[in-house]
Amino acid sequence: MKKKFSVKWIGSKQPRKQRKYRANAPLHIRHKLMSANLKKDLKQKYAKKSIPIVKGDKVRIMKGEFKKRTGKIESVNLKKLKITMEGIQRTKKDGTKVSVYFDPSNLQIQELNLEDTKRKAVLERKIKKKEAELSEKKDANKINKKETNNQENVISKKK
Repeated sequence: MKKKFSVKWIGSKQPRKQRKYRANAPLHIRHKLMSANLKKDLKQKYAKKSIPIVKGDKVRIMKGEFKKRTGKIESVNLKKLKITMEGIQRTKKDGTKVSVYFDPSNLQIQELNLEDTKRKAVLERKIKKKEAELSEKKDANKINKKETNNQENVISKKK
């Protein structure tokens, strides 16, 4: 099997091809693979279901041994596609403490770190787009109501 990353790959049911896609993905795609879903109120606020995790985000663990614990992101490892959190560690047999790696799919973002201006701009752009769509729908509804009222007036005058 080729080791080169395929840009044309759409998807496959075969786990080996899915693993190959993730293993050979370039950094700009790996960044997207590091996405976690947002808390309900954040979903409504930013009009997005998920967003890539960044150092400093506050997240909640949804699955596994540390389920329901929250903490800040300590580091994001794009090479391993894993995340470590502050305060969550395992003790080895010799007594040393080691950070636990989490998969982003098992996390839920509770608070966003908005210090990055690019990230802030992306979220604001999505909000503006959603507001524009809502205003277009309202305008369309007003026009439809006027048309139906005009048609009703015409029908009532004919009688």
